[in-house]
Amino acid sequence: MDTVNETKKQDRAALIAALGFPVLVIIAGITGYVAPETASSFSSYVSVLLGIVMFGMGLTLRPIDFALVAKRPLPVLIGVVAQFVIMPLVALLVVTILNLPAEIAAGVILVGCAPGGTSSNVVTYLSRGDVALSVTMTSISTLLAPLLTPLLTLWLAGAYMPVDAAAMAMDVLKVVLIPVVGGLVVRMLLPKAVEKITVVLPWISVLAISAIVCIVVGGAHENIATAGALVLAAVVLHNGIGYLLGYLTGVVTGQPVPVRRTMSVEVGMQNSGLASTLATTHLNPLAALPGAIFSVWHNLSGALLAAGCRYIDSRKTADK
Repeated sequence: MDTVNETKKQDRAALIAALGFPVLVIIAGITGYVAPETASSFSSYVSVLLGIVMFGMGLTLRPIDFALVAKRPLPVLIGVVAQFVIMPLVALLVVTILNLPAEIAAGVILVGCAPGGTSSNVVTYLSRGDVALSVTMTSISTLLAPLLTPLLTLWLAGAYMPVDAAAMAMDVLKVVLIPVVGGLVVRMLLPKAVEKITVVLPWISVLAISAIVCIVVGGAHENIATAGALVLAAVVLHNGIGYLLGYLTGVVTGQPVPVRRTMSVEVGMQNSGLASTLATTHLNPLAALPGAIFSVWHNLSGALLAAGCRYIDSRKTADK
């Protein structure tokens, strides 16, 4: 009974985190829209805020999280390759079908070229997927981001807007790789101290990403009224197709159901905070809008996906 109650508590905490994230991001977005001048005046802090998010992610990692690469290399390899193949190409397909303006198209493609989302591990847990695989996939895709995100963005988005891949790579290195590795080192050196603050780390990340969204929306508020619906349509399509193709990748490669669910979540959910930050710095405020909207939408859709997975499991249990 204690185990059941503990599982219910963990599920409840994870669900609150998954649903609380988009609520706070929506509030932040509204704040940025209502007070655009104040919000956009903090644009110089976007990189710092993302660095905080990535440092927090590093604090949650342990060397054992990377051991899965040696123990089960195939699902990790399949998942990471799918992440950096499916989402960039789906982004290109979506912007072509919807005939999006150049700035928005570049922003959607940049989201597609980003690594896995920081909240994907929570959604994988709620979906009863393979959480260990989810953590490893997110970590590996994040470590590969300084190389792959700029190169893929240059290749696919370069036709829409000028992209300085070298400068973008340096930024990803500074605001992603260094903070993540720094957090991992601190976790190794001060494990007990880090354990005491583990509970609040997700909420620090949520507040930092919410602040990024507020700033991004403030910078692009003039275009939201005219382009908001179009960007939302692109984000919903991109995210949904990513979930579907991620799951099908697991099916085609013969993976068990928990791994298929993990691949679905990991492929469909992107580090949209990184995409917004890079778009703000290297493209323009309008190009950062898809990342901001993705930050809200993929958490809502992730909660719905998890609910669907649990419903399927309950039906199977009831039929036995």
